[in-house]
Amino acid sequence: MKLRLHLFEFEDLPWFPAVIRAGMMDYLRFMISGLGTYRPVAPLLAEGLRRTGHAHLLELGAGAGGGTETVLAALRAQQLPGVTITLTDLYPQPAAWRDIAQRTGDAIQGHPAPVDALAVPADLPGFRVIFSAFHHFAPPQAVALLRDAVASGRGVGVFEGAAKSWLEIGLALTVLPVTQLLLTPLFRPFRLSRLIFTYLLPIIPLATMWDGCVSILRMYPPEALLDLARLADPTGRYHWQAGQLRHWWGPRVTYLVGWPSAPAD
Repeated sequence: MKLRLHLFEFEDLPWFPAVIRAGMMDYLRFMISGLGTYRPVAPLLAEGLRRTGHAHLLELGAGAGGGTETVLAALRAQQLPGVTITLTDLYPQPAAWRDIAQRTGDAIQGHPAPVDALAVPADLPGFRVIFSAFHHFAPPQAVALLRDAVASGRGVGVFEGAAKSWLEIGLALTVLPVTQLLLTPLFRPFRLSRLIFTYLLPIIPLATMWDGCVSILRMYPPEALLDLARLADPTGRYHWQAGQLRHWWGPRVTYLVGWPSAPAD
């Protein structure tokens, strides 16, 4: 699918109720973590960390932190036992992040203040990563996000837990709502509001279905990601690569990674 439509997503809207956004993020975190969606990217990230001399990931647009725990475990299996991760978002999710911090012994921690992924504060170091969120940015903003990493000399990795296809949209319209209705009682931390807005007033599953379909329509395929990287790094200071990796259960992860061509000091 080459079509890219930048339609709105509910979770991007400033007025969208935080309680509904949190419920949607809880579902995505549960699914991405449970399926190990981002486990295949660990070798790429491990190489990026070694190339840049970092042992820390700075996650932008982290939402509820979906999949980050499996990434941490996979990086540790890549002989990086000391790696740590900081979660950031324009709309922080402190309750979800505290839960992750407890489970990981503070190897993953949340940053309490809002962080704009297009202008990351200088006091937040690390190899920058963004999971399942790069499609939120229209091309000018996507270039600005990559350019900010290049200007700061930070490594950067962009990962989407899907491929751009009509099949993925079909799954978002069928499998997604069914699993959400079946699994919502298992989500932690427990929220009464999540049950109310899933079963009594099904706003969470309906908004998740819409956002899931729009996410795929907004996604950048690998060749488009490389085009954005070239605009962000016109002098070719960085090594860039893009492509797709297979999940263990079939579907693909679309990625772009980049780090300074000169070796870290």
